Amino acid sequence: MRTTTRRAAADGPDSGLGTRERIVRTASRLMQRQGYDGTGIKQISQEADATLGSVYHFFPGGKQELAVEAIRHGDQEFAAFLTQILNSVPDPAEAIESAANTLARDMRRTDWVDGCPVTATALGTSTRAPDIQHAAAEAFARWRALVEAKLREAGIDGPHAHDLAHTVISTLEGAELASQVSRNETPLRLAGTHLAQLIRAYRNATP
Repeated sequence: MRTTTRRAAADGPDSGLGTRERIVRTASRLMQRQGYDGTGIKQISQEADATLGSVYHFFPGGKQELAVEAIRHGDQEFAAFLTQILNSVPDPAEAIESAANTLARDMRRTDWVDGCPVTATALGTSTRAPDIQHAAAEAFARWRALVEAKLREAGIDGPHAHDLAHTVISTLEGAELASQVSRNETPLRLAGTHLAQLIRAYRNATP
């Protein structure tokens, strides 16, 4: 996103970055847009302005190893985005609704090509690339933990905060995919509205 770190490097390699970082960022962007199977090492090396030898020097495990690093990069960027949004206001309901609306605006800005970098890379590889699946699972767990901490700070008790954090992340992920497929902001905006209502209901029910 332009307003966060999530898509700060989404438009191509940055000559100010080291070769390894350019390769990882390029792989993350391409796999985000094309999926794991649709992205080749040769394309990554060309768009990262790196030689094939450099790619295999940094990632001797080939595309699978690079995909794991690409997922970790996407994880860190989205975690930074979530942290920024969650820290921007004290009310978690307002923060989550703002996150959904920001995702909707950003997807429209990128003409619907930039969905979740973690999901896009991991889909279809879980049974044949457990390292990729594990990296994706770690990403989702990190995002849930950020949301859960915010909910706990707002007074929602532990078990409810834990379960609600799962609902928030799963709903945002599904709504982002639905918005991308339909090329429409509505799924994300509705998700934000209803998640905010759900969070407020939990807060109001807390003694």
